Amino acid sequence: MQKLFVALFLTAFTSLAAFAQTSEYKKSEFYVGYSNGQVDTGINSGNSAVDFFRERENFNGVNVSGVYNVSRYVGIKGDFSATYNSKRFTGEAGGIGGPVTVSVKNNNSLYNFLGGVQVKDNNKGGRFKPFVHALVGVAHARAKISDYTCSPAINCQIPTFADDSFGETGLAGAFGGGLDIRVNDKVQIRAFQVDYNPTRIDGTTQNNIRLGVGLVF
Repeated sequence: MQKLFVALFLTAFTSLAAFAQTSEYKKSEFYVGYSNGQVDTGINSGNSAVDFFRERENFNGVNVSGVYNVSRYVGIKGDFSATYNSKRFTGEAGGIGGPVTVSVKNNNSLYNFLGGVQVKDNNKGGRFKPFVHALVGVAHARAKISDYTCSPAINCQIPTFADDSFGETGLAGAFGGGLDIRVNDKVQIRAFQVDYNPTRIDGTTQNNIRLGVGLVF
């Protein structure tokens, strides 16, 4: 009888040990990388009636996120991205004594503060780690007008909006995924990330795209 109990104990112990080994997974991860935003301008491209295909502006910046994995496949995710765009506009306008050439710099920024769920195989083994996520939160868009000049200066009248900043906050989301490639137990390379990043600002919806590459720790 004693031998039987010992045999049962050893069987149960080895079964639990095997289960523990197969259920090991990363409990958390941190991502930092380059972010490219294809931001909806609201201007029709002229070749489509679908809002999604309106013209876009190229924004560049950074994306960071943190994930706490509640199981091998599901994690709770917090995500922040900040992207920036700068353009100079030059054209003719009416002046005090006649037409003038006006030049102005426009600096734009878009910030996303998001949270949600990520699905990924967080097992410590394996090389390729595809993932998807669904995130919601808020976005803040800001524009700053600066460096206003016009020529000839004698005909210039500086407008009231010169050197002003404008900001709006609204709802946002990021729905997409990508592929991580495991280098070792501590580092993964995010080969690509593609998100549909809609924002609802100032009463209109912007159908943005967010792209990214970076490192996962």
